[in-house]
Amino acid sequence: MKNIEVLFTPADFAALQRRNLDNSVCVVFDIFRATTSMITALANGVDAIIPVSEISEALAARKQNPQSLLAGERDGLRIRAALTGGTDFDLGNSPREFTEEKVAGKTIVTTTTNGTRALRACAHAKQVLIGSFLNLQTTADLILKNAPEELLLVCSGTYEETAYEDVLGAGAMCDLIWKTYADKEISDSARMAREIYLAAKSDLLASAGQSRNGRRLLNIPELRDDVAFSLQRDIYKFAAALRPDGKVIKI
Repeated sequence: MKNIEVLFTPADFAALQRRNLDNSVCVVFDIFRATTSMITALANGVDAIIPVSEISEALAARKQNPQSLLAGERDGLRIRAALTGGTDFDLGNSPREFTEEKVAGKTIVTTTTNGTRALRACAHAKQVLIGSFLNLQTTADLILKNAPEELLLVCSGTYEETAYEDVLGAGAMCDLIWKTYADKEISDSARMAREIYLAAKSDLLASAGQSRNGRRLLNIPELRDDVAFSLQRDIYKFAAALRPDGKVIKI
């Protein structure tokens, strides 16, 4: 029996780590902004991205590979020396920072408040895909091709709360695959996410801009353009996955 489920909050992460995901495909959404930044970096030629949960893990990975770039945020802003004991991160979490000039041919180690935690929580799944509006259709096509027994759409959230823009991303994915799964076991959470997206889709920018994260980003002059950037639809024609070795790559 194929089924589809949406996990709305970081409260689900601990249970997800204990859950048997041997036959599950997880798609992680952190629209504002971690998964959007990962897709952008891969589009601009990065070799691989290593998501880690803690700043200390990122610093340790950098010691092992001194040529790698450090990226990430705390409270939405680039991680600076005050949080690391002396090291400024090379990049923050704005997708617009991950230009070809900066990242092509590089390995990036990244840690964010929620997105990288979500990826690590489902790392033991059969497959973990990186979800964003930027490559949503290609990711949906891959899911439909492989027809997993269980599909989990994981919303990274904000701190310990639901993030509206992640629900919109998960709902948009549900809408793309709905006809295939309509006669299967669809959870109420998937139905809710799809209906939220359908209600907002006519003006996604205005709707997502009213979210907690949308309002915060729009009030920071150097980050306000991240909102519109992150809501672009299907500008990239590749999917991305977290490999068992902990690296995010194009597939």
